[in-house]
Amino acid sequence: MDEEGFRRKLIDSKQRWAAEGRLLTGTTAKRGRDRLPPGQHLVKTWPVLDLGVQPKVERWEWNLTIDGLVAKPVTWTFQDFLAQPQVEMTSDIHCVTAWSRYDNRWEGVATRHILSVVAPLERARHLVCYSHDGYTTNLKLEDFDAADALLAYTWEGQPLAREHGGPVRAIVPKLYFWKSAKWLKRIQFVARDQSGFWEDRGYHNEGDPWQEQRYG
Repeated sequence: MDEEGFRRKLIDSKQRWAAEGRLLTGTTAKRGRDRLPPGQHLVKTWPVLDLGVQPKVERWEWNLTIDGLVAKPVTWTFQDFLAQPQVEMTSDIHCVTAWSRYDNRWEGVATRHILSVVAPLERARHLVCYSHDGYTTNLKLEDFDAADALLAYTWEGQPLAREHGGPVRAIVPKLYFWKSAKWLKRIQFVARDQSGFWEDRGYHNEGDPWQEQRYG
């Protein structure tokens, strides 16, 4: 099977999951009190999930554009990114395919710093993340503004591997991990919500694991 055929098969399979309500337990939990969201199981490895394409983007050629409804749009090279204040954060991963991994250690740039740099306009309420493989996902501004959200370039003290979204990916721990875009190349601030790749294919628009918002 060629690359495009594999990609199509994978997407069709995940769309069937949404149509069938696969993995849904019909329960909810309280974030903060219950560490493991409903229907999740713990893993020790980090499974690799993508659209069948893992773009190879070298650090020296990577850049990130942050634009849209902001007062100060920027385009950062990787060196520009490293010149920003760096943070270390530890958080859990919760994938919509029902696995969770605890205590992942990241290094990168806090999303709150990014907001302070670009200064979103008052009418900006949402944002869209764009990836090098053509993937997109949407976020509420308030979710991007979470205290534990960041753009990460290391995991467990090592450069973020290509298969996990390196050089730089988003990390938004409060949401299912499809909301944390890999191979990040652009963040666009918008006034109205714009659904992304999986949201257009039956997945929930917000993706709160504790409310089991797997599908829309």
